[in-house]
Amino acid sequence: MRRRAFIAGLTGTTAWPMVARGQQSAMPVIGFLGSASPDWYADRLRAFRQGLKDTGYVERENVAIEYRWADGQNDRLPTLAAELVRRQVAVIATGGGSTVALVAKRATTTIPIVFNVNEDPVSLGLVTTLTRPIGILTGINNFNAELTAKRLGLLRELVPAAKRIAVLVNPANAAIAETTTREVDSAARALGMQVQVLDASTSREITAAFATFVNEGPDALFVGPDPLFSSRRVQLAQLATYHRVPATFATREIVDVGGLMSYGTNFLDSFRQAGVYAGQILAGAKPADLPVIQSSKFELVINAQTARMLGLVVPSTLLAAADEVIE
Repeated sequence: MRRRAFIAGLTGTTAWPMVARGQQSAMPVIGFLGSASPDWYADRLRAFRQGLKDTGYVERENVAIEYRWADGQNDRLPTLAAELVRRQVAVIATGGGSTVALVAKRATTTIPIVFNVNEDPVSLGLVTTLTRPIGILTGINNFNAELTAKRLGLLRELVPAAKRIAVLVNPANAAIAETTTREVDSAARALGMQVQVLDASTSREITAAFATFVNEGPDALFVGPDPLFSSRRVQLAQLATYHRVPATFATREIVDVGGLMSYGTNFLDSFRQAGVYAGQILAGAKPADLPVIQSSKFELVINAQTARMLGLVVPSTLLAAADEVIE
């Protein structure tokens, strides 16, 4: 009451800036570092904000979020991370896999970090153990890199005659590219399939990779789990259809815009969980006391319309196993 009485006694032109400054300084700030563009993250950000809300934090009401977007240019990430550190945010949340998480880790030794990665975070050096991370990092392991064999098996079930498989990876994201190539090669040998690796780090290179299909003619395409490919989802879906090559993807967003099939983590759930962790840290929890969450929700999504355009008959077993069939 005393504060209200004091402010009320001031003139309007003096009181308002003081109140605004007081509110801004009292409101915690989360830094969100993303590898792609904001439109690509739209649904995932809604899930992240829901996780924050579940812990009592609502953007622009009692928490602010500073966003930094690399727009697919990973070389910009260190500068963007440094900006968030200078901003002295209370916690940094990362989106875009291990590359973004590792950049954030190198940028600070004091600000808590909540990551979303596809690979084992212990092997990446982000945490020492999953149950007791120790240090300033914790987050979610999406397992997308570990789902390679399962995803290739589902593609083979949809295209049983496939013998030659093309694998599209982004060499600029070396950790994911190497893991994907190794896992696909191992799974393909077990299925009696031959593998051809195609590299693409830009939109132009994606188009060039598909142009090789004219000469090579693979029976199917396995697109690696990379943020670049997720952000170029429309391009990938259209090129796969144009070249009439059955393709499998790691994220359902590509199937939503015309891709044939995806199997992988439910990223909306993992980003909601990241929001919960960010909220808990704002409330006083230490990252070291928050075990790394291992995703347990995986989804198989099939675009039946695309299958028909490619002349494929989706087996009843796949239709029954699918979490969603897009007609």
